[in-house]
Amino acid sequence: MHHRTRWLPSVAAVVVAAGVSLMPVAVEAQASSGAGPAAEPYEVPRTADGHPDLQGFWTNQTYTPLERPEGVDKAFYTVEEVAAIESGRAEREFAQTTPGTIPDVHYDFTQFGLDRSQSPFARNLRTSLIVDPPNGRLPPVNAEGRRRAAEVAAAREGVGRWDSAEANQLDDRCIIMRGAGPPMMNAGYNANYQIVQNRDYVMILVEMIHDARIIPLDGRPAPPERARQWMGMSRGRWEGDTLVVETTNINGKNPFNGSSDRMRVTERFTRVADDTILYRFTVDDPLTWDRPWTAEMPMKETIGPLFEHACHEGNYGLYNTLVGARLEEQRAAEAAARESGR
Repeated sequence: MHHRTRWLPSVAAVVVAAGVSLMPVAVEAQASSGAGPAAEPYEVPRTADGHPDLQGFWTNQTYTPLERPEGVDKAFYTVEEVAAIESGRAEREFAQTTPGTIPDVHYDFTQFGLDRSQSPFARNLRTSLIVDPPNGRLPPVNAEGRRRAAEVAAAREGVGRWDSAEANQLDDRCIIMRGAGPPMMNAGYNANYQIVQNRDYVMILVEMIHDARIIPLDGRPAPPERARQWMGMSRGRWEGDTLVVETTNINGKNPFNGSSDRMRVTERFTRVADDTILYRFTVDDPLTWDRPWTAEMPMKETIGPLFEHACHEGNYGLYNTLVGARLEEQRAAEAAARESGR
């Protein structure tokens, strides 16, 4: 979804400062995203400071799961297999619903162009986004990770999702969604980003809840450990033609697959074609997994500008959901009273 974005001053400053000149330098295109081998060296466009130009609008929409499905023992599907998978999922998205049911009145992804099957960017021959371990699956959770997960489960025991606003998931409360990251995962819909850069900063605007990641490139150290944020604190640097972003100081309130607040995420952005950035990330969290793991996906060029995603402003969805839950409880209690009075 796209419409004109109202820029915050800090973001606008980055936009104004970004100067672009196209000074092509040959770089070998990478084909590890499953798009096939590079036919010839790719001439990377450069900004005025000489680094690869990553600016523009990008999407990470995909049907490829994070982990390789059970029963699949290969790293890549054939084109025909991917087409069949996409066709089957598209049919389910187009499936008829019973009038008046929740699925019938929920988001019509196909009508509004939100579904992944409509996107020409979805095709990725990989069977999983995870490329290491080689089996395409997350490493086993270690003892500390299991202990923490058990504590979380115990704290939630007896608490219903609709019992209170605080019991709801973070995305229901419009606090943060998975597209913001890091790592930046496909959000299901509105999986779009805008990148703006200059010599000292890279800004990544996330369409979902319009989070803006401001990443300094000036070599400043990571902040003190006690300073923690929802998306952590990111520091960037260039390694050749790849932008490397290290993120620490995550507050742990939005765990990624059970991660802890000591998770470190290393992201790598490499422009491999005019319409493609190869996005590769490594997660290192010894309090959850005994070894780091790595995933990658292509970010494909899309059309801007982005919507300003107004999740809370004028959004009565959470309030109405809780009111509906209380009404259902009231009706259930009344039915039970009538039954007991017979």
